Parts: sequence; C-alpha cells; structure tokens
Amino acid sequence: MNGLMMDTSLTITSIMAHAERVHGNQEIVSVTRDNPRHRYTYKDAFQRTRQLANGMASWGLNRGDRIATLAWNDYRHFETYYAAACSGFVCHTINPRLFPEQIVYIINHAEDQVVFVDADFMPLVEAVAAQCPNVRAWVVLTSKEQMPETTLENVSCYEDLVHSHSDEFDWPELDEREACALCYTSGTTGNPKGVLYSHRSTMLHAYATLMPDAMGLSGRDAILPIVPMFHVNAWGTPYACPMVGAKLVFPGNKMGDGETLASLINDEGVTMSAGVPTVWLGLLAYLKQSGKTVETLERIIVGGAACPLSVMEDFDHYGVETRVGWGMTEMSPLGSVNECTAARAEYGEEKFAKQRLKAGRPIFGVEMKIVDDEGKELPWDGEAFGSLKVRGPWICSDYYELGDASSAHAEEGWFETGDVATIDPTGYMAITDRTKDVIKSGGEWISSIDVENAATDHPKVAEAAVIGRYHPKWSERPLLVVVKTADGQDLSPEEMLAWFDGKIAKWWTPDAVEFVDELPHGATGKIHKVGLREQFKDYEFSA
Repeated sequence: MNGLMMDTSLTITSIMAHAERVHGNQEIVSVTRDNPRHRYTYKDAFQRTRQLANGMASWGLNRGDRIATLAWNDYRHFETYYAAACSGFVCHTINPRLFPEQIVYIINHAEDQVVFVDADFMPLVEAVAAQCPNVRAWVVLTSKEQMPETTLENVSCYEDLVHSHSDEFDWPELDEREACALCYTSGTTGNPKGVLYSHRSTMLHAYATLMPDAMGLSGRDAILPIVPMFHVNAWGTPYACPMVGAKLVFPGNKMGDGETLASLINDEGVTMSAGVPTVWLGLLAYLKQSGKTVETLERIIVGGAACPLSVMEDFDHYGVETRVGWGMTEMSPLGSVNECTAARAEYGEEKFAKQRLKAGRPIFGVEMKIVDDEGKELPWDGEAFGSLKVRGPWICSDYYELGDASSAHAEEGWFETGDVATIDPTGYMAITDRTKDVIKSGGEWISSIDVENAATDHPKVAEAAVIGRYHPKWSERPLLVVVKTADGQDLSPEEMLAWFDGKIAKWWTPDAVEFVDELPHGATGKIHKVGLREQFKDYEFSA
C-alpha cells in the first residue's frame, strides 16, 4: 500500500520561489570588483534572475546544455547559479586556479556553450578562448562602465544582458533527477573528472547541511561562504541559505584577505563561515596583528584539508567554535561534521584535543564503511583502518562522460573515496591518509596526517607536509617538509624532531626534516603531494 502524499519534484526552483516569497527582505551583501560593498535582497536577486533567464532563453540552447562560470563568490555568480539550473540548463562552475590546459580540457569536455567570466579572469580567458571552439559567447560579470577592453569575439556585458530583458519568466517544469550543476575534480592525477549533480541530490544535500550538528544554519544567521562557489558549490551554502532565509555575505576576490574578512564579519554581523585552513590562518594572523576581535562570529566549518589543532585553539580564544567537516566533490561535498563541543565536559583536555581533530560522524544520508585490501569490511573500533567507502543520495554513481569505467565505483553501489580512515564505536571517523599518500614502513602504516597535525602545532611552523621516501632498511620512511613562520627562522631540524616526543608513536617520527620557502598547492588549496614527491624524488635517507 502506498501513502497518499503529494509527489512534488525536489528542484532548486522551489528554493528560489520560497526565498523570494518568505525571506524576500533578507540581505545579500557582496564584495565585487566594481563595488566594495554591494547590497540588495533575495527579492531583488530573484527578480534579476528572471531577467537573466530571459536572456539565456534568447540564445536558443537545448535542455541540459552547459553554461559555465569562471567567477568569485558574489551576487552575480549567485544569480547565474539559479538562472541556468532552473531554466533546465546545467551550471558548470570552473575553478580558475587550475592550469590553463586543464581549464581548456574542462570547457571542451563539458561542451560549454556560454561562459560567464569575472573581469579578473579576462586575461586567462583571452589566452584559452581560441582552444575552446564550442563556446558561443562570453559574458563578463560587470557593469557597462566597468567593461574591460578585450580581444575576444562574442563578448557581452552581464548588466546589459540583465537589464535588456523582462523580469517576468515562466520557469519550466523540471524532473528532480535532471542535472542542475557540474563540477570537476582538481585533477591531481590525470585529467579532472566531472561530477554531475541533480536537482534532487542538491536539495537533499542542502537539507542535510541545515541540521544542527552539521552547519546548523537558520534565519538568524549571517553566513560568509569563503569556500569558493567555483569549488563544489561553496559546500552547498548558495542553496541552503535561501532555504532558511540566512543573510549571505559574499567576499568576492577578497576571500584570502584577513583584513577584509574581519571587516565583513564585524560590519555585517556574520555568525557562521566556512573555508579551508589557509583562510583561517590568514584571518587569525590579521586578528593577532591588529588586536581586533570577531564578536558576532559563533562557529566556522573547516574543510578541504586537515585543520591544525592550533587553529582551533586560537579560535577558542576568540569564542568561536571550530567544526571540522569532511567530504569530496563526488559527495556534493558534505560527508561528515565533527560537532563534539557539546560533550567537551566529558573529555579531559588531551582527549578532547584528539577528538576534535577527527573528521566527525557521518551526517544522515551518508553511509560509510572501511575495508581491507581484499574488500572485507573492518570493525568500527577506532583501531582498524582501511579504505573508506561511502554511499548515499548525494554521492555520485559515476563520473560525467568518463569513457572508461571508474575504479572508484568498482563495488556496486559504493564509492571508494581514496581516503584511509578509522571509525570509532561512536561513529567518529578519522582520516589517516590518502590511499596514494600512505607511508608503509617495515610493513606498518604511518599516518602522514597525524604527523603533519603534530608538526603544525609547533609555534615556529607555518605549514608542513610528510611524504614517504625510499629507505634501504625499512623500504620507506617519512620525510618532513616544513615552511617556517616569519618569526621562527631559527628552528633547527633537531628542535623540530624533538617536538614529536610524546605526541605521536615513536616510530612515526620522521627520519629527517627539510625546510622550504613554500609548499606546492593544488587548485583547491590542498598541499600537492604529487608535486612534493617529484621535488624530492632523488632524496635518500642514510641507512
């Protein structure tokens, strides 16, 4: 017997309709190239979105065609998200930090028809446009007064496009399983791979992020999404915030500027923000240097890379709760969140420090398991570690137009994340390494992430990475590569290695330390271990 309930499609068009009607007066604030503090409402945003949709309709595109963006987090990018997806097209966000040849590959592989581009990225676009023959038009996200001179053909101004069309538009009826967005992985090995999100998956993911032990968003919040809209849809915040009517504060091209972030937080009453560890290091450095505080900020979500304990403890000083989040492009991206502060009184300080570094418990909708090399499921005992696999309604079942079968989907109904993890009896998962980054010394695995976390807790260490290098006796041993802080230039290898005593297993302690001016980073800000291993490919330990 079936239930007698209405069967309405879960589409992001409904987010737009709900936000305009119920939360229409809530603000969206943006830093843009042509306006340091643009301010309008959800009602304004979706009126302009209808105008933009009429402009898109004039192009003669087909249902499912890809409309790309090369843009920062701001109100125009937000409008493009909704106009493209709700018109029945696919909003393809491109990471401008990728190498130009990767951007060319992505545009051509996705067969993008139109590209919306921030004026900051015009030199990049001019350099690659000739290699992207399928692109019909380039739309510059700016006003007529700020339009840059360009050698490109088929270029138009965003504001001219919006203002030349009516704000009345009949949105098409969409099936919830239709694609709405496309995002490519960072391509650290081989070409980037496309992940094609559906309206249904995006809606369910947005619902999940709202839960109190996830991001815990509400209409009382002012949200600063520092994580880019060009990378996994800013972790779903452009969809989740309008759902509940949260104020949106977009940092534009100032997402890495500590002073601007502090100003936005304090001026706009930001209560929650999300970003990668390097962003928080920059904000903390500014706060310490300036003596300023962030009184309204209640919590931050840290993801994209392991968060140093020192960052969490520094934010404790400012009264800000730090939640570690874990996920992947293939997971829309949220998979787990560590909200352990409620049980802080149950832990001693040392145990709490270890607990808060974990990736957290899977949010409802994400199922996890860890398996050994033979695919046998391992227990959740906090000791066993193996390859982490996940499944759920917002996790990709395959890559977009990959051609060959994906090894990540070798087991029916599961996605292999490429992470090595442990899960404790209460469901807290901890990433110990990437499968491709594991260090196996004398037949035993070493967690490079745990070693890196311990290293970055040293007050003279700005950044650290651990890679495995050949050892004549143990087959492989860890090499620690360190970037010193500005005031830590006297840090010696002996002091650095002594720092690990009592903090990690003795045999995990790196055999050597190399100091460098900077570490290689990928397009999403993560340390590029492939590049680091290439840099130290001839490194040899003494026997």
